[in-house]
Amino acid sequence: MKDLAEEELQAFGYTLTESDDALISLCVTKVVTYARNEIGYDEIPADLIPFLVDMICGEFLLVKKTFSPDSMTGLDLSAAVKRIQTGDTSTEFAVDKTQTAEGRLDTVISGLMNAGKRQFSCFRKLRW
Repeated sequence: MKDLAEEELQAFGYTLTESDDALISLCVTKVVTYARNEIGYDEIPADLIPFLVDMICGEFLLVKKTFSPDSMTGLDLSAAVKRIQTGDTSTEFAVDKTQTAEGRLDTVISGLMNAGKRQFSCFRKLRW
Protein backbone atom coordinates (compact mmCIF):
# COMPACT_ATOMS: atom_id res chain seq x y z
CA MET A 1 0.00 0.00 0.00
CA LYS A 2 2.92 2.30 0.63
CA ASP A 3 3.93 2.18 -3.04
CA LEU A 4 0.38 2.96 -4.14
CA ALA A 5 0.21 5.92 -1.75
CA GLU A 6 3.53 7.25 -3.04
CA GLU A 7 2.27 6.98 -6.64
CA GLU A 8 -0.94 8.81 -5.75
CA LEU A 9 0.93 11.60 -3.97
CA GLN A 10 3.17 12.02 -7.00
CA ALA A 11 0.08 12.12 -9.23
CA PHE A 12 -1.17 15.01 -7.08
CA GLY A 13 2.06 16.85 -7.87
CA TYR A 14 3.81 16.29 -4.56
CA THR A 15 7.54 15.59 -4.83
CA LEU A 16 8.57 12.89 -2.38
CA THR A 17 11.83 13.15 -0.47
CA GLU A 18 13.77 10.63 1.59
CA SER A 19 12.51 12.26 4.77
CA ASP A 20 8.91 11.49 3.71
CA ASP A 21 9.54 7.73 3.84
CA ALA A 22 9.12 7.40 7.61
CA LEU A 23 5.99 9.56 7.63
CA ILE A 24 4.34 7.56 4.86
CA SER A 25 5.14 4.33 6.72
CA LEU A 26 3.59 5.77 9.88
CA CYS A 27 0.47 6.83 7.96
CA VAL A 28 0.16 3.34 6.41
CA THR A 29 0.39 1.73 9.85
CA LYS A 30 -2.18 4.14 11.31
CA VAL A 31 -4.73 3.69 8.51
CA VAL A 32 -4.34 -0.09 8.27
CA THR A 33 -4.73 -0.43 12.05
CA TYR A 34 -7.84 1.76 11.92
CA ALA A 35 -9.31 -0.37 9.11
CA ARG A 36 -8.55 -3.63 10.91
CA ASN A 37 -10.27 -2.35 14.04
CA GLU A 38 -13.29 -1.20 12.04
CA ILE A 39 -13.86 -4.44 10.15
CA GLY A 40 -12.65 -6.92 12.76
CA TYR A 41 -10.30 -8.85 10.47
CA ASP A 42 -6.53 -9.15 10.46
CA GLU A 43 -6.33 -9.22 6.67
CA ILE A 44 -7.40 -6.20 4.61
CA PRO A 45 -9.79 -7.13 1.76
CA ALA A 46 -8.47 -6.15 -1.67
CA ASP A 47 -11.61 -4.12 -2.38
CA LEU A 48 -10.75 -1.74 0.49
CA ILE A 49 -7.20 -1.01 -0.64
CA PRO A 50 -8.02 1.93 -2.99
CA PHE A 51 -9.95 3.63 -0.19
CA LEU A 52 -7.17 3.03 2.31
CA VAL A 53 -4.62 4.49 -0.10
CA ASP A 54 -6.73 7.67 -0.27
CA MET A 55 -6.89 7.75 3.53
CA ILE A 56 -3.11 7.30 3.77
CA CYS A 57 -2.58 10.22 1.39
CA GLY A 58 -5.02 12.34 3.37
CA GLU A 59 -3.21 11.58 6.64
CA PHE A 60 0.13 12.33 5.02
CA LEU A 61 -1.00 15.66 3.56
CA LEU A 62 -2.60 16.70 6.85
CA VAL A 63 0.61 16.09 8.77
CA LYS A 64 2.68 17.88 6.12
CA LYS A 65 0.27 20.83 6.09
CA THR A 66 0.35 21.06 9.87
CA PHE A 67 4.05 20.64 10.56
CA SER A 68 5.83 21.45 7.30
CA PRO A 69 3.64 23.55 4.99
CA ASP A 70 6.64 24.92 3.07
CA SER A 71 7.40 21.42 1.75
CA MET A 72 4.10 21.34 -0.14
CA THR A 73 5.09 23.86 -2.79
CA GLY A 74 4.75 21.31 -5.62
CA LEU A 75 1.00 20.95 -5.18
CA ASP A 76 -1.05 23.04 -7.61
CA LEU A 77 -4.09 24.16 -5.66
CA SER A 78 -5.50 26.54 -8.23
CA ALA A 79 -8.82 25.77 -9.86
CA ALA A 80 -8.33 23.65 -12.97
CA VAL A 81 -10.50 25.43 -15.53
CA LYS A 82 -12.47 28.63 -15.10
CA ARG A 83 -13.30 29.53 -18.68
CA ILE A 84 -13.18 27.89 -22.10
CA GLN A 85 -13.50 29.88 -25.30
CA THR A 86 -13.84 28.24 -28.71
CA GLY A 87 -14.38 30.66 -31.56
CA ASP A 88 -17.22 32.97 -30.58
CA THR A 89 -18.59 30.54 -27.95
CA SER A 90 -17.48 31.01 -24.37
CA THR A 91 -18.26 28.79 -21.39
CA GLU A 92 -17.51 29.96 -17.86
CA PHE A 93 -17.65 27.53 -14.97
CA ALA A 94 -18.91 28.42 -11.53
CA VAL A 95 -15.80 28.67 -9.39
CA ASP A 96 -15.80 29.69 -5.76
CA LYS A 97 -13.52 32.69 -6.00
CA THR A 98 -13.60 33.28 -2.26
CA GLN A 99 -12.00 29.93 -1.40
CA THR A 100 -8.28 30.15 -0.84
CA ALA A 101 -5.67 27.58 -1.85
CA GLU A 102 -5.52 26.45 1.78
CA GLY A 103 -9.30 26.00 1.81
CA ARG A 104 -9.12 23.85 -1.32
CA LEU A 105 -6.33 21.79 0.27
CA ASP A 106 -8.45 21.30 3.40
CA THR A 107 -11.33 20.10 1.22
CA VAL A 108 -9.08 17.64 -0.61
CA ILE A 109 -7.58 16.32 2.63
CA SER A 110 -11.01 15.86 4.19
CA GLY A 111 -12.27 14.05 1.11
CA LEU A 112 -9.28 11.72 1.08
CA MET A 113 -9.46 10.94 4.79
CA ASN A 114 -13.15 10.10 4.64
CA ALA A 115 -13.06 8.36 1.25
CA GLY A 116 -13.76 4.80 2.28
CA LYS A 117 -15.23 4.95 5.75
CA ARG A 118 -18.68 4.06 4.45
CA GLN A 119 -17.21 0.99 2.74
CA PHE A 120 -16.08 -0.59 5.99
CA SER A 121 -19.58 -1.76 6.81
CA CYS A 122 -19.51 -4.04 3.75
CA PHE A 123 -16.63 -6.01 5.27
CA ARG A 124 -17.41 -5.76 8.98
CA LYS A 125 -17.31 -8.93 11.06
CA LEU A 126 -19.49 -9.10 14.14
CA ARG A 127 -17.45 -9.19 17.35
CA TRP A 128 -18.60 -11.00 20.47
